[in-house]
Order: sequence, then C-alpha cells, then structure tokens
Amino acid sequence: MLDLLFRALLGGVGVAAVAGPLGAFVVWRRMAYFGDTLAHSALLGVALGFLFDINLNLAVVVLCVGLALVLVTLQKKHFIATDTLLGILAHSSLSLGLVAVSFLDNIRIDLMAYLFGDLLAISMSDLYWIYAGGALVILLLMLFWKPLLAMTVNEELAKVEGYPVEAIRLLLMLLVALVIAVAMKIVGVLLITSLMIIPAATARKVSNSPVQMATMASVIGCLSVCGGLWASYRWDTPAGPSVVVCAAFLFLFIYSLPKMNRV
Repeated sequence: MLDLLFRALLGGVGVAAVAGPLGAFVVWRRMAYFGDTLAHSALLGVALGFLFDINLNLAVVVLCVGLALVLVTLQKKHFIATDTLLGILAHSSLSLGLVAVSFLDNIRIDLMAYLFGDLLAISMSDLYWIYAGGALVILLLMLFWKPLLAMTVNEELAKVEGYPVEAIRLLLMLLVALVIAVAMKIVGVLLITSLMIIPAATARKVSNSPVQMATMASVIGCLSVCGGLWASYRWDTPAGPSVVVCAAFLFLFIYSLPKMNRV
C-alpha cells in the first residue's frame, strides 16, 4: 500500500509542478475552455491506443497535439466563433471516444478511471512519461518565458518587439496539450483542466509578479496533491477528485483572506 501511495505522490507532484506555471498562462489568457476541449479528446486517444495496440500515453499525446493543431488552423479561418468551435470539438471528441470504447468488446476498460483518474494505479512507466514530458514542458517554458509573457500582456506590442506571435501561441497550445496528455492518469479527462486552473487562480491572490504566481501555482498544486492523497487514504475517497476538492478548499481559504495585491 505504501508503495502505491509513494508512486501516486510522485506522479501527482510531478504533474502539479508542471501544471502550475502553464496554468498561469491558461488563467492569464482565459484558455480554460481550450484546455477542456483537449482534455475531452484524451478519451478518444485512449480508444485509438487500444484499437491500434500502441502505448496509451503516446496515443493521447499524439491526438491532443493533433487536435491543438486543428484548433489553431480552424481559428484562422474565422468561419465560426472560437467558443462555439471549442464547444463542438469538446463534446464531439468526448462522445466519439465513448462510442469508440464501446466497440472494444475484447478489451476490458475501466471507463471511470479514465474519466475521473486513477492516481493510485500509476505505474513506473507512467512516472517516466510524466517526468519526461514535464521536463520538456519546463525547459520550453524557461526558454520562451519572455515571448510568452509579452504575447500574454499585449500581442500587438509583442509583434512590434519582433516576437513570432503565431508560433508562440501555437507553442503554448501544444504545451497545454502535452500536459493534459500526461496528466490524464492523475485526475481523469473530466478534471484535468482543474489541476491547471485552480492552483493558478489561487496563486494569483497571493502573488505580486508573474514568476511568483507561476511558482506559487506549482506549490499550491503540490499541496493539493498531498492533501487529496491524505484524504483518499483517510476516508477511502477517490484520489483524483479528492485532489481537486483539496485544491478548491485551498482556493476558498486563500480568497477568504484580506485583500492582497495580485497579478
């Protein structure tokens, strides 16, 4: 049991540490619905992974990245409002994934684990994916922090300063897709975005600079994972949702404190 909890803790902390700074950009740029769209498509990636007998993590990464590219392409066409497009793709991909899973008669799939996470079932292979993907995301965020921040503050000004705004926007979407793919095992496709948004929104209350907010978001995310796992062990509750509930309690607690500066 302790071995399961230790692997779950390592996996959860690894995802939370990466989701924190990336979640800050999601909050700043109001990309929550975009994250939900990619998260809902992850179930289709699982079904395709079983269908073609390939690694599930790889299948989800490829599908999420592919959908991010499709979204960027369709947004440039301007033939439909972005929020409408995201709504169509989010629910269509989730429904298509559920239908595809129903056709896999010869394979037993724990659908609840993929929808709401199965943190205690993390394997060493999952840990490798989480930390390899997380290291790549952190490295790219460090390398492109200035252009990402400049684009977030003012896209027109970022263009004037010579930053390739379109490429940077695409990079941010691909990073979100990658984090969602590796985080699926933690809280499930229906709750993935919450692990990025809630800690970042909480950190905004107690931060005075973008770097501080990104760092605090990681810390709050890690605390949420620890608290959620403790609650799961103490009261035998589902681990993934318990992490999200703990993050929500931290959000309510921080926002009940006296008014502070925020970014």
